[in-house]
Amino acid sequence: MANLTIKNAPATLVRRLKRQAAVHRRSLNLEVIACLETATHAAPVDPEALLARARSVRRTPAGPRLTDARLARLKAAGRP
Repeated sequence: MANLTIKNAPATLVRRLKRQAAVHRRSLNLEVIACLETATHAAPVDPEALLARARSVRRTPAGPRLTDARLARLKAAGRP
């Protein structure tokens, strides 16, 4: 197996990893390996599907457009 050295890890990160390792009953080394394996096995992103989803979310919704004037009228109409 290969060796990997991590330099200048923030103390807060090391503390979180140690706590997480204790919860999982693993050594710090095995916890880091598990985290790296999880991070590198993430589902690949399909850029075309991501763009299609973003475009569908960004579409202008159907119905009347909400302008400042319309909003002011609606607010005034709802008050006695």
